[in-house]
Amino acid sequence: MNKSKLLMGGLLSSALVLAACGDDNGTNVNEDNNNDGNNEAADTAGGEIEIGLNNWAENIAVSNMWKVLLEEQGFEVTLTMSEKAPIWTGIANDDLDLALEIWLPTTDQHLYEDFKGDIHLHDETWFSGTGLGLVVPEYMDIDSIEELNDNVDLFDGEIVGIDAGASLTGLSEEAIEEYELDYNLLVSSEPAMISELDSAYQAEEPVVVTLWNPHWTFSDYDLKYLEDPKNVFGEPEDIYYMSRQGFEDEHPEVIEWLNNWYMDDETLGDLMSVINDLDDEEEGAQQWVEDNRDLVDEWIQ
Repeated sequence: MNKSKLLMGGLLSSALVLAACGDDNGTNVNEDNNNDGNNEAADTAGGEIEIGLNNWAENIAVSNMWKVLLEEQGFEVTLTMSEKAPIWTGIANDDLDLALEIWLPTTDQHLYEDFKGDIHLHDETWFSGTGLGLVVPEYMDIDSIEELNDNVDLFDGEIVGIDAGASLTGLSEEAIEEYELDYNLLVSSEPAMISELDSAYQAEEPVVVTLWNPHWTFSDYDLKYLEDPKNVFGEPEDIYYMSRQGFEDEHPEVIEWLNNWYMDDETLGDLMSVINDLDDEEEGAQQWVEDNRDLVDEWIQ
């Protein structure tokens, strides 16, 4: 989230022993899937699944990972990019089947309160201990949000943010008000924010951005969160997933696989880095799945 929290996903199939798991039309997945690391797509269709995702690196990464994994099991998977609120609306209206990145108990709580009667939020977390806030490179001699007003000229009075609909954007605006910062929040997008971060970082120039972890930027750059003594950005959170109501009844095997899914900073960071290096989301996810077959086999069994 919305640290590229570059935060940052997301927003995955393997060689498994899967005995005749059928979709709601009675179609059976091929019973002869190998469990030797050389997985093949199921011979028969498992059904169609549409996953909603927003433009955050980790959400893109995990959504493409699950697209690869589910298609290996014979499903036809569509990824639909949108802002967060429309994704919740899509799940609530049965227009989308899954959304893989729900931050609780703080970041997405307002959306959960609005939609909780119309969606199925699953109890299992797939990532624990997120972070989000204002971030600077380690080479900057500043450690707290409270120090920003003493360095307005250094940063040209600008905080580089992400998209307007992101929860992190709202929290950043709240931080500017709470700390009475003499700064403008530049609302842009995650790619634009990362571009600004990279340009400043390569030149060792001052820059402060809104960021979150898990995010690949914390692997590629030496960064630090500014301390938040007023706790505007909240405590570390967990990431959940949600489905439309009725999806679990139609595809219990998919819910079982998702409930088995868990990643940490190392595995998720590696997935995002592979995708970033290859500059192709699905190709990167496919490569990571092939390189981590033992792990994904633990999820899909």
